[in-house]
Amino acid sequence: MTLSPSSTPAADHPGGIVDRFHWDWYQRAEPGAELLGDLTDRAVVELGAGSARQAAYLAHSHWPARVVAVDRDPAQHARGRDRFGNISRLDLVHDDAATYLNRHPSAFDVAYCVFGALDFTDPHTLLPAIAGGLRPGGLLAFSTLAHYRNGRPPETEPRPAKISTRRPDGSPVTMLRWVLDTPVWHKLCDQHGFDIDHTDAIHDPGSTHEPPIATSVFRAVRRGTA
Repeated sequence: MTLSPSSTPAADHPGGIVDRFHWDWYQRAEPGAELLGDLTDRAVVELGAGSARQAAYLAHSHWPARVVAVDRDPAQHARGRDRFGNISRLDLVHDDAATYLNRHPSAFDVAYCVFGALDFTDPHTLLPAIAGGLRPGGLLAFSTLAHYRNGRPPETEPRPAKISTRRPDGSPVTMLRWVLDTPVWHKLCDQHGFDIDHTDAIHDPGSTHEPPIATSVFRAVRRGTA
């Protein structure tokens, strides 16, 4: 998938709620929330929600039973509570994603991640936790870097790299990030109880001030019957 020239970054509703869901790095391309299917009366969890902008949009606009936005960073969690703590059907949780899911087995119909916990947690830890947190037939959708931001190819084995980044307060930190090739994600999902039913790539050409970034997008269904 290639970015449409007419695509623009998401605008905000009053209160800071974005007016559209995006999966890509620059938050300006198709597709949107349709990848999650009909969320009416569904229990949804976002893993690594950051300040919960996407979760707030879903809770506000798509009539789920609830959206739980999980993030382990205290500053991001606090920012989300300040901005979106009064939105109906939205629960903001400060916790590690795998730990939270292991405490809530079969609690969700849909799990999703936008450059979130699956980027920064060993998939051999998080994917089985997601499978356990979803009901049989539940959906996992996630987007992740298709290559390193400097253009280096993704890993062909499930190993992380050390990435220098900054916390929300601006302080530097080194984190582990899993930037994996598409076949690696397919294999990992299969190993941990998921059938991939959709894979796509979003190619953004960047701009004068932005490098080209490709995003990989996946949908997978948790195996098993209710």
